[in-house]
Amino acid sequence: MSDQADIESCVNKYYQSLRTSDPTGVRSVFHPSARVTGYLPDGLHEMTVEDFAGFVQSQKPSPAESGAESMLEVLSIEIAGQTAAVRLRESYLGMTFVDTFGMLQVDGHWMIYNKLFHVEG
Repeated sequence: MSDQADIESCVNKYYQSLRTSDPTGVRSVFHPSARVTGYLPDGLHEMTVEDFAGFVQSQKPSPAESGAESMLEVLSIEIAGQTAAVRLRESYLGMTFVDTFGMLQVDGHWMIYNKLFHVEG
């Protein structure tokens, strides 16, 4: 699989984990040392992978079960060796997020090392 295809696969697995409230899926795409940081309407949020996985798991019913809008758009992928910067837009919990992922290739597979997020509108 090409680097670009592997990155896109990781991004798709990330989004499907959100859609199904799957914490195991979340953990599988993030590096264990990753951080999730960004702004929600109530201010700055900073989370570990475990914090984020727990938050995703707590969304019951899951967005998929509740029939929430599904939208994922990869805006850009820039690869430099074993690092990559990925920008995407997705719908989640009634909001549209713009995410910037810093990614690393670890043992031949791409993982999210950090996630910066912004809510549009």
